[in-house]
Amino acid sequence: MLCDTHCHLDFGAFDADRKQVIERAGTAGVGRLLNPGTSLESSQSAVQLAGQHAAVYAAVGIHPNEQVKYLGEILHELDLLAGHPRVVAIGEIGLDYYRDAVDRAVQREKFEAQLGLAAARCLPVIIHCREAFADARAIVAAWPAAHRAGVFHSFSGSQQDLDALLELGFSIGVTAPVTYPKAHALRQLVGAAPLGRILLETDAPFLAPQSRRGQRNEPALVAEVAAAIAAERKMEIAQVAAATSANAAAMFGW
Repeated sequence: MLCDTHCHLDFGAFDADRKQVIERAGTAGVGRLLNPGTSLESSQSAVQLAGQHAAVYAAVGIHPNEQVKYLGEILHELDLLAGHPRVVAIGEIGLDYYRDAVDRAVQREKFEAQLGLAAARCLPVIIHCREAFADARAIVAAWPAAHRAGVFHSFSGSQQDLDALLELGFSIGVTAPVTYPKAHALRQLVGAAPLGRILLETDAPFLAPQSRRGQRNEPALVAEVAAAIAAERKMEIAQVAAATSANAAAMFGW
């Protein structure tokens, strides 16, 4: 069984065929799908979807690029959602210095506040980090070690970044860029990373694998991520699937 631990099934790209997309994932052997929220509304939709489909679980959180007026009120609503039995993480949270859509100080405030929510709820975190590894590392390093559980989504950092995150107890999410012909450095990094710290993701509808590059991505295609990792590590795809699914089960408790 495969798991897609990061897909945005609530997004409009799936409005026309969401049920069929989830069914195709099951047919492809993808037995668990995790839908993180990116806003309060998206988090509510993620929880609703998780309540409607047995294979779908939810995370709730505010993306770093999401503008928030009343953080305290939003956190209260997220806390209520986090109590739902199908919510298994706080996310997608973090820092994005690539787009800089939100003031960096505000991003850090949101990130730290949502880490606090995760600690209070004893939930792992799903962290978006783009061109912000120094600040993200510093923030999670200050988080009490007892609460450090989570994944750096669609990891794109250096070997030094990876080593620091692994030392802090985090895992990395691997998405379809690992299938791109020019992604030699990423494949080498993923090939050498501890298999017990790797989760498979699609980030659907974004980041389609090489076979569908430029098209809409979907959870069934997480198999191509597994295949690329297996090829780099000289393993069978079934071994990668089993290991990463076990990693997901251990982290998210499903």
